[in-house]
Amino acid sequence: MRILVAPDCFTGTLSAQQAAEAMGAGWADGAPHDEVTALPLADGGPGFVDTVHGGLGGELVPTTVTGPLGGQVPAVILLVPSPHGPVAYLESAQAVGLHLVPDGQRDPTRTTSVGVGEMLRTALGLGARRVVVGLGGSATNDGGAGLLAGLGLRGDLLRAGGGTLGHLAPEDLADLAALRRELAAVDLVVACDVDVPLLGLHGASGGFAAQKGATPEQAQHLERQLGHFAHLVDAVVSADTLRRDLLAAPPPGVGAARGGAGRALAQLAGAGAAGGLGFALAVLGGRLLAGSDVVADAIGLSSAIAQADLVVTGEGSFDWQSLHGKAVSAVASRGLTHGVPVVVVAGQVLIGRREWGAAGVAGAYAVAEDPHDLDHAMADPAGTLRARVARVARTWSR
Repeated sequence: MRILVAPDCFTGTLSAQQAAEAMGAGWADGAPHDEVTALPLADGGPGFVDTVHGGLGGELVPTTVTGPLGGQVPAVILLVPSPHGPVAYLESAQAVGLHLVPDGQRDPTRTTSVGVGEMLRTALGLGARRVVVGLGGSATNDGGAGLLAGLGLRGDLLRAGGGTLGHLAPEDLADLAALRRELAAVDLVVACDVDVPLLGLHGASGGFAAQKGATPEQAQHLERQLGHFAHLVDAVVSADTLRRDLLAAPPPGVGAARGGAGRALAQLAGAGAAGGLGFALAVLGGRLLAGSDVVADAIGLSSAIAQADLVVTGEGSFDWQSLHGKAVSAVASRGLTHGVPVVVVAGQVLIGRREWGAAGVAGAYAVAEDPHDLDHAMADPAGTLRARVARVARTWSR
């Protein structure tokens, strides 16, 4: 059999490349007669630039930007030649990733996304007029206010994190219209790791603030702060005469002839990605796309699946988020298109057979099948993943 191993990273334990190597070795252990090809994936979060670089090549340009806690952190910008000039790929997690914040200091009311704006400004300075920004794995929940500051908007409150956005006044966004005009000539593509809106139960605060260190009370506070920020942005966008296609056609029932464009942007799928960075980039004219699809197109995932008899994918936790724009969903949908079965091997499987079956997954297997197995799996993530895949191979290989 021809087996395609195409996992995302196992967050906090294995990169996508490391996971692919462990899974490939495991399949070879269980079914040594099969032909295994590895194709690591990403969804816009950690590993986005490395994965795209592996598929497209290009030049990695090092830079230094502001981290989520205000210190300086290293980052890289990938420049890929094109007939219309260089295309820049940025990974927001390099500037604001959760891995940059020690466990005891995780507080999304204080972390800032300034560094992502600085990366974007650097990419524009390198001559890029098409910029692809990968979103995911962030420690921030500031709606992209820090990003706007990193691009040049003045005001200390924009840099202070999501917890103080409620103190913003209209004058703090006085230069936003000018910034939108400056970026109007830039093809800004936003590769989102999840397709959630800015606000609401599954939005930036309600769905993700807790995993960044927020208490339930802080998550509710952040929801209110982002709501205030979105209201101020709505006033700027609605009054602005600049209209791009994204702003000209809000969803049915959202907005009106006067006002509402900013609210439409807040409801876009992906606006809540990376603590609301998707919202800020949409305000600047960005097109919000599923990051897994952006990566899949860049590295030729569809053609690789078409040549396989079986695809094995995976990630750290196979849960409800996996079905909302993550790499696993991109693999499953393409498997259905080509009639190739897709099997998921994850650290944990937290959704039921009906849910993953409806998404096109033929089988789902957990490395840690029992909660008591979790510590063992975390102690040797590559070894336990390899062993689990070997058992799966003996089940699926002909």
